[in-house]
Amino acid sequence: MKLAVGRIGRPHGVRGEVTVEVLTDDPAARFRPGVSFATDAGELVVAGTRWHKGVLLLSLEGVHSRDQAEELRDTMLLIDSSQLPPTDDPDEFHDHQLIGLTVVTVSGELVGEVADVLHHGQDLLVVRRGGQEDAYVPFVKALVPEVDLEAGRLVVDPPEGLLS
Repeated sequence: MKLAVGRIGRPHGVRGEVTVEVLTDDPAARFRPGVSFATDAGELVVAGTRWHKGVLLLSLEGVHSRDQAEELRDTMLLIDSSQLPPTDDPDEFHDHQLIGLTVVTVSGELVGEVADVLHHGQDLLVVRRGGQEDAYVPFVKALVPEVDLEAGRLVVDPPEGLLS
């Protein structure tokens, strides 16, 4: 599965550097020289990286002018999910691990499938319920007591009204 770790913004300067909207929690690991990204424009390889006034700047192999950098604006920088290290915490998951899991209640009733994970102060699971409106389940241990990646299943213990 491809995961977005950044989006190229405007060019910076005249030598082909680009600004990057960082979409990962570990920019030092994701944006170091030699790292390559899959993009709609083909493979891009990081030649150099630096921070300027809180903004990540990248120089990319083969991009040496402002015009070349401008052509890459809004390009999503993608990595394969297999490049992510496994987490040491058994209660921590990457979004891509949760998306697609079957959601059942503690009593075994089928609820639907995790369609997305939102991060708005509180992590929310978007549960697609086939023909009904999506349900939004806060991703906390009290409401999601079990995540079984091997079985492809997530168990919810919803309070009354959460799924209606």
